[in-house]
Amino acid sequence: MSGPRLRSLGVDPATGREGFADTRPGGLLDALADTHALKAAAVLVTVVGAVLEAGRASDAELAAFVPALCAALEECVGIMSADVDGGVTAEGSPAAGP
Repeated sequence: MSGPRLRSLGVDPATGREGFADTRPGGLLDALADTHALKAAAVLVTVVGAVLEAGRASDAELAAFVPALCAALEECVGIMSADVDGGVTAEGSPAAGP
């Protein structure tokens, strides 16, 4: 298992500030961060899908989505590999065992 990591818990609608927590794998805050990351990725997929379906975006406009898509994919891969013994981390190195 990996050690604690700083994860986003979402944005406070009242202040617009993003909240972060130093989470531990399998903990309550880690589960909350996982939920937030998966919801954010789902919204991003919906937006990018709609843009692609419309077919009117320029290459530059489409390229603007790449960093956000890459970050969302990295977060989702991290979530999926967090509980897998001997899995591979988002960085491509073997995950640490228990």
